[in-house]
Amino acid sequence: MLVTTAFAIGTPSFLAAVLLQGLFAVRLHWFPTGGTGDGLGRMLWHLTLPAVALALYLIGMLARVTRAAMLDILGQEHVTVARSRGVSERQVIRRHVFRNALGTVLTTGGLIVSTLLVCTVLVESAFSVGGIGQLLELSTTTKDFPTVQAISLIMVGLFMTVNLVVDLLHPLVDPRVALGPRRQAA
Repeated sequence: MLVTTAFAIGTPSFLAAVLLQGLFAVRLHWFPTGGTGDGLGRMLWHLTLPAVALALYLIGMLARVTRAAMLDILGQEHVTVARSRGVSERQVIRRHVFRNALGTVLTTGGLIVSTLLVCTVLVESAFSVGGIGQLLELSTTTKDFPTVQAISLIMVGLFMTVNLVVDLLHPLVDPRVALGPRRQAA
């Protein structure tokens, strides 16, 4: 598990794109090398390798953070108390460990989505898939500054929206986190 996540985290998305194309598209002929295809089924088939190239790093990072957060909580006192009361290991993991680790995982998930926005540009270029990344690349090379600014504004808006959603979901996951100012007891 640790070796797999280290490999996934250490492989940049553009390198994963090239390696996946070389193996599954060129050598094995299982997937197309690029484009988008006609129809929904063909489009999904064409987007499989780019999606895997983007997700490889992100899944590795999320798995590593989830493991670290759960190991940290496994050593805490309330887990030991739950085990000593005779609670089954499955319930200890589900109720006490994963529930408390979910805040860290949620925050990391928000950061991962912002990373996904940046990596999309590189993967779209490698697979010749038309999208916002390819438009940004074309606009940059042709010095179309209004388009570059608009795409940057959209990406910043998406980043802020994701962070807002994570901040609003955090009190639902961890009741100790409160929205708004706390009142001091007199």
